[in-house]
Amino acid sequence: MRIIEVPLGERSYPIYIGHEIWSELSTVLQQRLTPGKALLISDEHVFPLYGAKTAAALKKAGFTVTSAVVPVGESSKSVAQAESLYTKAIKAGLNRTDPVVALGGGVVGDLAGFIAATYLRGVPFVQIPTSLLAQVDSSVGGKVAVNHQLGKNLIGTFYQPRLVWIDLSVLNTLPQHEFLAGAAEVVKYGAILSKPLFQTLENRWDDLLKKDLEVLSEVIASCCTLKAQIVKQDEKEKGIRALLNFGHTLGHALETATDYTYYLHGEAVLAGMVLAVHLAVAAELIDFKTAGRLLALFKRVGLKKAPPGLTVEQVFTAMQQDKKRLVDKTVFILPVEIGSGQSFTSLTHPLITEVVRKYLQQAEALLHMTT
Repeated sequence: MRIIEVPLGERSYPIYIGHEIWSELSTVLQQRLTPGKALLISDEHVFPLYGAKTAAALKKAGFTVTSAVVPVGESSKSVAQAESLYTKAIKAGLNRTDPVVALGGGVVGDLAGFIAATYLRGVPFVQIPTSLLAQVDSSVGGKVAVNHQLGKNLIGTFYQPRLVWIDLSVLNTLPQHEFLAGAAEVVKYGAILSKPLFQTLENRWDDLLKKDLEVLSEVIASCCTLKAQIVKQDEKEKGIRALLNFGHTLGHALETATDYTYYLHGEAVLAGMVLAVHLAVAAELIDFKTAGRLLALFKRVGLKKAPPGLTVEQVFTAMQQDKKRLVDKTVFILPVEIGSGQSFTSLTHPLITEVVRKYLQQAEALLHMTT
């Protein structure tokens, strides 16, 4: 089992990564938490698979468990769902030392973290991510939030967990399209932060898709280590942490414009990364050869076409609600070479419009560089 530390002083916490490590969870919970009550939050897909196993570990660690199961999907990241979970916590009698445990993917983690951060002004929080996307990205770093109909993650805060527990075996039950959506976030780390990781993905992509344990463990550990290093430097996204938003400006806009019903988060981020590469080329920030390497790996993940009827105007309207905007400027993270990116706010409206229009009309063509 690997242990990666997220070094944040008194808010530091470990990320445990291993295969079939459920039997060790109760011991770690005893070490990191005060026994009492616990609210276990999961969704309708994950809870039947791992709810009993997680509850058993909590009980063995000395907790009385109350379970809350929410619907699958972004619609659960809402103020209404949060209110329902507050009611569960109040009726269960949770006090300030009792943890909220997230068992699921990014939606469950964000929602449960938001509850933990705001119930009684903050209670302990445990992340048990069950999707690849959550394991490499959303479970680490303390971003917790719910959505608003006008934008994604507009209501939230930064709240670090006490621990993150990553058991690779749960990925065996993850549908392939969700695994690929998570792989988009893996590729993001390589493209914008780590040339060695990018090269590993180029060379071992087929092994990753086969869930080869050696490759899977190495890649997930690399992503978690990279994020831990970024969060150490910039916990609340006032500087370098913004690099992790590569693909998210237009990705979030696509999610919002389609009411969170068409794209998985990773699918939208991949589309946003493809568009960001083309913006970087158009702005002469990156050469054609480097852009081609990025797009070749993105193609192996698989780019989702835009839904019929989606317009440039709808995407732009959604983009105006992006929480990452600076005053009246839209922020784009663009690649400048493999493993390196920068923040830009000077891209012109016609340039962005042209790239978005190409994606809406012929997405597949954007996976190839043409002179």
